[in-house]
Amino acid sequence: MFRFAPEGLPFILGSAVLTLVVLALTRNWSALVPAVLFMFMLYFFRDPDRSVPDGMDIFVAPADGRIIVIKEVDDPPLMKGRARQVSIFMSPFNVHVNRSPCNGRVVEVVHTRGGFSAAYKDSAARANENTVMVLATEYGTVAVRQVAGFIARRIVCRARPGDILSTGQRYGIIKFSSRVDLFLPLNTEITVSLDDRVRAGETVMAKVTE
Repeated sequence: MFRFAPEGLPFILGSAVLTLVVLALTRNWSALVPAVLFMFMLYFFRDPDRSVPDGMDIFVAPADGRIIVIKEVDDPPLMKGRARQVSIFMSPFNVHVNRSPCNGRVVEVVHTRGGFSAAYKDSAARANENTVMVLATEYGTVAVRQVAGFIARRIVCRARPGDILSTGQRYGIIKFSSRVDLFLPLNTEITVSLDDRVRAGETVMAKVTE
């Protein structure tokens, strides 16, 4: 079934109404401009179903897009010690619905205000507006950071502390181009490479090694 993210409905309906109003007032080709905007909103806020892979020891992509960072980091957000970081850049043409990378219980959700520089820059992860969701899993603590971008101005995280999420479950969206950082325990092996294209809820990002 074709569906749209609920957060996109105001944009979809607004652009549809604008198209009808311009068409009624002008009855000429100028109505094509809001019509194109309406079609883009339908495309941008699409929320397709995904085939979540089986397996209890895997982590799937939390977002659609391109892998731009793979590294180990000290003191990742709301986690202790070191972790493996994998970052995904989402262009305006990607699906922007975010999904849980694994089964887990939400223990913390923290929103931090910040700037809106280009999301592909590594500095954006720290300086831009972002929301971090922390999951308690049987393999250790996992964190997912939604980062606003140059165009993006709204991060939506539907998850709340105490919620139980399953692998591939929808939990939020970032409106327009943005970035998602995934932080995993060190007992994982990253299974993607830089510049790989990944799909939220489907692409296996890492596997537990111990």
